[in-house]
Amino acid sequence: MTAEQKRLEEDRNRKAYWRRWGSYLSERQWGTVREDYSSDGNAWNYFPHDHARSRAYRWGEDGIAGISDNHQRLCFAIALWNGKDPILKERLFGLSGPEGNHGEDVKEYYFYLDNTPSHAYMKYLYKYPQAEFPYTQLVKENQQRGYHEPEFELADTNIFDNNEYFDVFVEYAKAADEDILIKISIINRASQTKHLHLLPTIWFRNTWSWQENSSKPTLTQNSPNIIKASHPSLGDRWLYCQNPKSLLFTENETNYERLFGTKNNSLYVKDGINNYIVHNQIEAVNSEQVGTKAAAHYELTLAPKQTTIIHLRLTDNANLTAAFDTDFDAIFSKRQQEADEFYQHISGGNFSEDAQNVQRQAFAGLLWTKQYYHYVLEDWLKGDPTQPAPQRHNSRNQEWTHLYNDDILSMPDKWEFPWFAAWDLAFHVIPLAMIDPDFAKRQLTRLTREWYLHPNGQIPAYEWHFSDVNPPVHAWATWRVYQIEQEFYGRSDREFLERVFQKLLLNFTWWVNRKDNNGDNVFQGGFLGLDNIGIFDRSSELPTGGYLEQSDGTSWMGMYCLNMLTIALELAKTNPTYEDIASKFFEHFLYIADAMDHIGKTDIHLWDDDDQFFYDVLHMPHGERQRLKVRSMVGLVPLFATETIEASLLNAFPGFKKRFEWFINNRPDLQKNIACLEIPGSEARRLLAIVSPEKLKAILQKNVG
Repeated sequence: MTAEQKRLEEDRNRKAYWRRWGSYLSERQWGTVREDYSSDGNAWNYFPHDHARSRAYRWGEDGIAGISDNHQRLCFAIALWNGKDPILKERLFGLSGPEGNHGEDVKEYYFYLDNTPSHAYMKYLYKYPQAEFPYTQLVKENQQRGYHEPEFELADTNIFDNNEYFDVFVEYAKAADEDILIKISIINRASQTKHLHLLPTIWFRNTWSWQENSSKPTLTQNSPNIIKASHPSLGDRWLYCQNPKSLLFTENETNYERLFGTKNNSLYVKDGINNYIVHNQIEAVNSEQVGTKAAAHYELTLAPKQTTIIHLRLTDNANLTAAFDTDFDAIFSKRQQEADEFYQHISGGNFSEDAQNVQRQAFAGLLWTKQYYHYVLEDWLKGDPTQPAPQRHNSRNQEWTHLYNDDILSMPDKWEFPWFAAWDLAFHVIPLAMIDPDFAKRQLTRLTREWYLHPNGQIPAYEWHFSDVNPPVHAWATWRVYQIEQEFYGRSDREFLERVFQKLLLNFTWWVNRKDNNGDNVFQGGFLGLDNIGIFDRSSELPTGGYLEQSDGTSWMGMYCLNMLTIALELAKTNPTYEDIASKFFEHFLYIADAMDHIGKTDIHLWDDDDQFFYDVLHMPHGERQRLKVRSMVGLVPLFATETIEASLLNAFPGFKKRFEWFINNRPDLQKNIACLEIPGSEARRLLAIVSPEKLKAILQKNVG
C-alpha cells in the first residue's frame, strides 16, 4: 500500500481527515443561478464579473489556484497585480453566455499540473500577462463575431508577445491533515526586469449576512507574519507568511456604495484590498488588523528569467517556531515522491512514460475540478431574513424545494460549468474510481439521496434547470465503479451497490411513468445531453405540437434495463429476492427492444428498413407519425444497449434461467428483432442487445454527422 493509499485509508476510517482540505474553491461564482436573485432569471446580468470583486457571494466563493475546507468556511487563493491592470487579478476572467460568440468562455491560461486524492500534494500553473489585461477588447471583439467565426482568445490580443508574462506556480503539500504547506514560485519569462504585487489571500465565506444573529468569524494579526483565523465551527487556524511587506485586512462584505450608490453596512468592504493596492486608498484596509478577508502583501522585482519563491503555511498549530525550516522543502519533496509512487502503482507500469504523464495530468484535472457546491432551494426561493424578498417571475427550479446541496462534487468545469451536471458526473466517477473509489461512490450515493433525488424519483439535472432530463447512465456508472473497486482494490462494496440500486428503482419508475407517453415502451426524454443534433429543441414544446418518440431515449432505457439486470443478478448472489427483480428487467428490456421496431400498430417506427438506420419519430397531435431523417448520434445510441450473461451466472440462478428460457420458447415475437438469445456465444455466453448483427453491419456502414 502506497503512502497515499494509507492516507485514504485513514480518512475512510476517520483516523485523520485528509480530504477536509482540498482544491474545492470554484473558479467562477459570479453569473451562476445560485447567486441570481433577479426578477427575470438573467443570472449573467444580475451578478456580472464587474461586481465580483465588490459583492459578497451568498452560496460559494471563487479564486485562483484556491483551496478551502469541505464546507468552504475558510478559503485561500492568490491575487496578483502587475501595476497596469485596472483591478487586482483575484479570479479568472471570461465572457458571460450572452457576451461570447459561442457562449460562456474563459479567457485565461491556467493548467492543473498535479493532484492526489487526499490533496496531500497539488500543483497549479497560471500565466499572468505583464501588460494590462485586455478585458474590454476581449468582450468587444467576441461580441462582433458571429456563430460561424472562431472565438477571439487572449493569445490573439498579442499580450504574450516577447514572453512578457509571469509563470505563477502554486503548490500545496500537507505535512498533516490540518497542516498545509504552500509554495508560490513566480518566474519572469520576459527579457526585461518586471515588478509584481503578490497577495496570497485568506478569507471566510460570508455566512453571517443572511440570517439574524449569525456568528461572525474573525481574522486577526498575531504578529507581523501570522494571521489567526477563528471560526465558530471550524475552530482556529493560523496562516504563517514568509516575510511579507505587510498584512492587509478588510471585510468580506458588499460595497453597496460602489455598486448601488447606497450606504455600506461595513466600513471595510470586499474590494478594500483591491482599492488599497490599485488606487492607493490607505483607508480602504483596516489599520486595526482585523477582518474577515486578509492578504499578505509582497512587492517583487524580478530580473529577466528570475524565479522568486514565497512560502506560506496554513495550519492548526499555533506554536510553530520554524514554519519554513529545512523540513518545509523536505515535506514537499516527500509528497511529490509519494505522488509519483501512487500514480506508478495506478498505471501498473503498463504504459510508456509519456502515457503515464498524460494519465496523471488527466487525473489532476479531475481532482482540481472537485468543488464545494452549496444550494438550498427553499432558502433561495424565499430569500433570506435580512435581505429583501426576491421578486422573481416564473422562478426556475421551484418544483425542487426539497433540494439541499452542501457537498464536494465533481464539476464539468469550475469556470464554464461550475455546477454539477448529473450525467457528466456519472462519467467522471469511472476514472475517479481508479484512484479514489470512496469519493466516486459518494458522488453516486449523493445524487440518489433524498435531499437530491426528487420525491417522484427524478435525478436533478443541473442548476439552470433541474427538471431537464439527462440520459439514465447512473446504473451503468454504479456497476462500473463497483467493478473497478474490485479490480483495483480487491473490495466488493455490496452495501454501496444495493443502496444506490434501491434508489435507482425509483428513478427507473419515474422514467416509465413520466417519459413513455403512450405506455408502449417508447420514450421521449428531451434533449438528453444532445444539444445540437436535432431539427427541434428537444427540451421545449415542438412548434408542430405533439412530441418526439426518441431513438436515443428509448435506447438509453434499454441500456438502463440491462444495467439494472446486471446489478440485480450480482445482489442475488447473497439475496435471492433480487432474482425476481432481475427477471423483471429482462422482460422489460425485451419489450423495449421490440418497441424499437414496432411502435403500436403503425408502420412508422424508430428503425427505418429502407435506410437501415434508427431515427426519431415525430408524433403529431392527431396521431400521425413522421420520421426525422437526420443521421446523428440518436441513431447510434441503440448500440449502447448491449450486455452479455455468462453461462456460469445463468446456471447459478435456476429461477431466472427458467424465466429466461420461457421467453425464448414462448415469446419469439419479443426476441426476433434483437441479438440472438438462443445460440450461445464464446464460452456459452448469451447476448442481450437491441441491435442485431445484421443491423449492426448496416449502421456501421453509414456516415453520421
